[in-house]
Amino acid sequence: MELEHNYIETNGIKLHVVQAGPQSGVPVVLLHGFPEFWYGWRKQIPALVKEGCRVIVPDQRGYNLSDKPRGVKAYRMQELVNDMAGLVDALGYEKVNLVGHDWGGIVAWILGNKYPERLHKLGIMNAPHPAVMRKNLLHNLDQIRRSWYAILFQLPWIPEAGMRRDNWRGAERALRGSGKVHTFTSEDMVKYKEAWSQPGAMTAMINWYRAWVRNPGLVPNDMRIKIPTLMMWGMKDFALSHRMARPSMDYVNEGNLMFFPEATHWVQHDAADEVNHYLADFIFDKAGQMVIR
Repeated sequence: MELEHNYIETNGIKLHVVQAGPQSGVPVVLLHGFPEFWYGWRKQIPALVKEGCRVIVPDQRGYNLSDKPRGVKAYRMQELVNDMAGLVDALGYEKVNLVGHDWGGIVAWILGNKYPERLHKLGIMNAPHPAVMRKNLLHNLDQIRRSWYAILFQLPWIPEAGMRRDNWRGAERALRGSGKVHTFTSEDMVKYKEAWSQPGAMTAMINWYRAWVRNPGLVPNDMRIKIPTLMMWGMKDFALSHRMARPSMDYVNEGNLMFFPEATHWVQHDAADEVNHYLADFIFDKAGQMVIR
């Protein structure tokens, strides 16, 4: 399978975008979270291409080979959302299927609310609805405890230094420690360290967290999703409680929720075959084959 690497202009910046599959295929955009990059979807790309999809996987703003504007303001949610809306425009699609994990899921939620006419379907993996996340960060002690690292990320330069120390030892321990033993291999870590080592990347990546805290009013409480939505959640998530999943679905007019009891935060890695199967069923309306649990 050939991977096409391109740079696409959107919202005043250039994004590095990986594409695969036939030009005439069903368009599916995959949005990664922290601290991944397009490579975080490596187990989904070939499976979706095999199903006949045109898979579009950007490095989001600040990550890997995409542009990294300076300053926290450049990573406000409105900019991140506009990046993806502009990407769809630049590629010439009227509508796409959108799937997001972690921070990519937060961007996907907001795109689903703001631009429902541009999306066929919405897939969310281990990312609560933004209104649910905000409520839990204010009132849920368990979630506040889980989010300790996001509080640490508000400090200037110290988080970056800790991540970078000893050839990214801190970042590697955090990533591998949050998954199963074999979620991330040594070969994977070579790829991740290369992405993190891009000039300005780690500061830009952490600026997503800083901008979110400094601009909390960008997400309305009543942010309904009117397009078909599938949420998949690994229940052994260290950072995001699965108890936020069902309240998130209360914002969805038409949706299904699937729990993966043995998967961690990295559900698309830990349960790749199942995730790929159910995601394809969802995109291609094979509802009769889908088991919702």
